[in-house]
Amino acid sequence: MPRLTTHVLDTASGKPASGLRVVLRRDGEGKPLAEAVTNADGRIDKPLLEGNALTPGGYEISFHAGDYFRARGAALADPVFLDVVPVRFSISANSDYHVPLLLSPYGYSVYRGS
Repeated sequence: MPRLTTHVLDTASGKPASGLRVVLRRDGEGKPLAEAVTNADGRIDKPLLEGNALTPGGYEISFHAGDYFRARGAALADPVFLDVVPVRFSISANSDYHVPLLLSPYGYSVYRGS
């Protein structure tokens, strides 16, 4: 059964980003398909989508970085440089997709993981 998963690493601390809000939408749509908060390992407890719900097309995962860093007392600009990090990607095949995020208050990197 295909699954869509994510995890977040706080590269500023070198630790998993625990307590970071993640929202999944179809690209261009307002209504969320899934919402979750990362656990102590920086992962969500279940796939954002799986099985027949994971169909080809465009998606967007919004990572709520500003709230995460504010909750940790990070020294941030006002307004915060990275508030919500949108990652738009496409699914073309019936397979697993893992979209990890490496995050700091002033930069990020994302890739298709395994």
